[in-house]
Amino acid sequence: MTKARTYVLAAGGTGGHMVPAAALGVELASRGHHVVLVSDDRGVRFPGLFEDVETHVLPAGRLGGGPLGWFRAAGKMMAGRSMALKLYKELEPSCVIGFGGYPALPSLLAAFRLGVPTIVHEQNAILGRVNRFVGDRVSAIATSYEKVERMKKGWAAKTHMVGNPVREAVLALRSRPYPMLDEEGIFRVLVTGGSQGATILSQVVPDGLALLPVHFRRRMQVTHQARIEDIEHVRAKYQAHAIPAEVATYLPDLPEHLAWAHIVIARAGASTISELTAAGRPAILVPLPSATDDHQTANAREITEAGGARTIAQRNFTPTELAKQIQKLGLEPQSLENAAKRAWSCGRPNAARDLADLVESIDAPTAPVGVRKAALSGREAFA
Repeated sequence: MTKARTYVLAAGGTGGHMVPAAALGVELASRGHHVVLVSDDRGVRFPGLFEDVETHVLPAGRLGGGPLGWFRAAGKMMAGRSMALKLYKELEPSCVIGFGGYPALPSLLAAFRLGVPTIVHEQNAILGRVNRFVGDRVSAIATSYEKVERMKKGWAAKTHMVGNPVREAVLALRSRPYPMLDEEGIFRVLVTGGSQGATILSQVVPDGLALLPVHFRRRMQVTHQARIEDIEHVRAKYQAHAIPAEVATYLPDLPEHLAWAHIVIARAGASTISELTAAGRPAILVPLPSATDDHQTANAREITEAGGARTIAQRNFTPTELAKQIQKLGLEPQSLENAAKRAWSCGRPNAARDLADLVESIDAPTAPVGVRKAALSGREAFA
């Protein structure tokens, strides 16, 4: 049995970073390790992810806003790094695991300064900016796809494909069969735009579903996550089309909604793709065009090529196109079930386990504890 260690998870910002960090935390804790979350003020707001985990909030700037914005961001980064250095003096972590995004950077910089081993996990099919920035210095890079763009050839030896960890509640759906759908049964549609919702889905989906054949539309049941400013408009649209719909800004029981969904209409964020493939649910995907490096389009490629989803660029996302793609994906029960199997085939259910194995395999810190502590009292250089 591996000796109990302390591991720091550095994640913040969006659910796309927080969910896999939480899943890894659960796995490491189940192995007897002490797990600590270092995040920003946004990351700690996600309910139900780190309720029993020691948590520390550090400042983390985001580059942007011209020279003045960069200066302010650098100041926050260095302040966060200094706080992380002090924290590591107390924790003596065996490894720091970053999950991309600017909130992870101060924690990683502090680990570099002290010689603490580091791992970064990339959820997307294109390596993110922060992970590219630290790629030369980290001990290992964990990826969610076999092919990840923006990777240096020199990193191949320390790159490990593990998948993107998902919540246990979603992973449990993998062993449940695709919900039965006969000619008279209710056809359940789940619409979700991620943690922030998506106005474009609210504008297009109700009208697109209304274009489906009448006999199909009459037995449809929709659950639609929408922005708070879009809710009344969306409800009115469904009512006008006589389509029963539950509309809400937040779906705390999303795994249960996913369990009974026959088709999902969603963005193509990393967590969304991982959950669709873990559960095996066919989907219509509309990648966020403003996503950095257009990584959502890359995320959608594998499940789409496998036949488990249809991808529509936002510029082409119209009610007519949505209705057409839903019918291509399959309105017949057997066609939908086949698409579900193809989505399921893309899943990587052992991602949390494999990532935890990688974390445990990293050697102990390269600098003796006394040396690392002494470094804290000296003048710190930017790492």
